[in-house]
Amino acid sequence: MPEPRIGVVGATGAVGTVTLEYLRERGYANVRAFASARSAGTRLGDLTVEEATPEALSAGDLDLCLFSVGTATSRQLVPHAVRGGAVCIDKSSAYRLEPGIPLVVPEVNGERAREHDGILANPNCCTIPLTSALKPLHEEAGLARVRVATYQSMSGGGARAMERLRTTEPGAADLEMKWDFDGEDFDEEVKLRGETRKILELPDLPIAASCMRVPVMVGHAESVWIETVEPLAPERARELLARTLTLDDFPTPGRAAGRDDILVGRIRRDDTVLNGLAFLVVCDNLRKGAALNAIQIAELVLARQALHA
Repeated sequence: MPEPRIGVVGATGAVGTVTLEYLRERGYANVRAFASARSAGTRLGDLTVEEATPEALSAGDLDLCLFSVGTATSRQLVPHAVRGGAVCIDKSSAYRLEPGIPLVVPEVNGERAREHDGILANPNCCTIPLTSALKPLHEEAGLARVRVATYQSMSGGGARAMERLRTTEPGAADLEMKWDFDGEDFDEEVKLRGETRKILELPDLPIAASCMRVPVMVGHAESVWIETVEPLAPERARELLARTLTLDDFPTPGRAAGRDDILVGRIRRDDTVLNGLAFLVVCDNLRKGAALNAIQIAELVLARQALHA
């Protein structure tokens, strides 16, 4: 199979730059960088940034496009890339809950990547670690209810949010909740619920979520409380989680930053409910929480194409 022709759209952003690093590390040589007109012509290593226009993306010279742009821009540009013959993996919320579009965490529901019609969605950066932890516990004992509180780093808000934290005077930083608000929920909480249900294929799973952004540069942490249908001892939960995640007694964003794995720890009984467990799950939101997960989806797609070549 010939070397895939890959386009990274949103290449100059916080996730886009990490995506390019991963592609280099994994040996992909035929890569192009796309961004807005403002960034066109700038250099990213040995790549010259091209403007992401409908014409450029639909020209028919790309096999795979990794989108790391806002929802509105994805909705505008992804269909043009698909029309040009590219398989698109989108990291925005534009397509995540669209019927018929796979929402994929490879370790959780990687088989869904086979079902695409040109578009696959990369989940929210908190949904990826959450579903990675919930899946083995559900398979063992069944999930009756999930409660989650997120502590999301500033890098989840993009390069401008990171710069704002850098220039904030010590002691002046505060919690943020700058998502759209419907009077009851932030849209980040709505996404976390809907995406988790879709990935786990549990449409009626009760999930309560509270999301906030904290003055940390990189790394999202989540406190999770679950109730299982059948009893599940903390010791058994540790065994199950250790198969796919990394056990850490006290996982923090600082310990997760720069790593590709998901950390899980403080796994303990929650005696306030029947069959209750509590734990922490943490990952680097720019890496496994975004760029790496998308590339892993892409590699599932490429592997399938190679089988049918």
